[in-house]
Amino acid sequence: MARRFSAPYQTEPVSSLASWARNLAVFAVVAVLVSILVVRFGFLEPKPALVTFFGGLAIAGLSILFGLAGFAAIWQNGSRGMTRILLAFLIDGAILAYPAYLALQYRKLPAIHDITTDPIDPPRFDALARLRAGDGANTAVYAGLYSAEQQRHFYPDIEPIELEIPVDRAYAIALQLVNKRKWLVIDERAPQPPRRMGRIEAVARTPIMGLREDISIRVVPDGEDSRVDIRSASRYFDSDLGSNAARVKKFIEDLNTAADADALKPVKKTPVVPPKAPAKTVKK
Repeated sequence: MARRFSAPYQTEPVSSLASWARNLAVFAVVAVLVSILVVRFGFLEPKPALVTFFGGLAIAGLSILFGLAGFAAIWQNGSRGMTRILLAFLIDGAILAYPAYLALQYRKLPAIHDITTDPIDPPRFDALARLRAGDGANTAVYAGLYSAEQQRHFYPDIEPIELEIPVDRAYAIALQLVNKRKWLVIDERAPQPPRRMGRIEAVARTPIMGLREDISIRVVPDGEDSRVDIRSASRYFDSDLGSNAARVKKFIEDLNTAADADALKPVKKTPVVPPKAPAKTVKK
């Protein structure tokens, strides 16, 4: 009986709009994945690769339009293709969901890309400066007063990190956190009080596209305690969509937690070895 009712439907032609919707969705996901791989593995500079990425998003949007038109056509003439339209919508939704979230972040967050705990005297990019000298890359010089004002307004809790531990321990903990995050360390210089400060320069990457964001950490003594400043700046583009601020906040939180735990550790006392008794002289 089921075969009898479904037979007329099986003879209906497949909507060409439904086929176009599915094919465009597949092409869009291929374009997006290729652009992500190109950026992550450094085959091209990010900006040309992102043209392909946004082109893939545009094709996904076009696929949705074809799907809606195909749905209307199927509703009117009873042709087949609803499965293809639903598959296209599923693919398009998976492609467009995260970019749509980032678009909302772009409208909500300031268009800055350089975040630091010390806008007056930010940690410098020394070893990283040559990596930021490429075509289209942001300069190694701090973004300036506008960026500092925007940061103070949107991220007021980003401040210098004051630690009640010696500078050498603060540096060791900071380096441990950098390695734990698998940031690529470009340069590291341990502090040598009272003159030389500790420095760590590293490169982090965004989760999906793998865009490079440069980090500089400065550790200086503050009496018997220490102070740590961190700077995180995107290598490309004028807006970081909040990624650098999120990285700095998390690093501050983890560094404070690790430093507090280190300060509570009992000081290991060197056991006192009793002096050996002088050897007795046996008189013959």
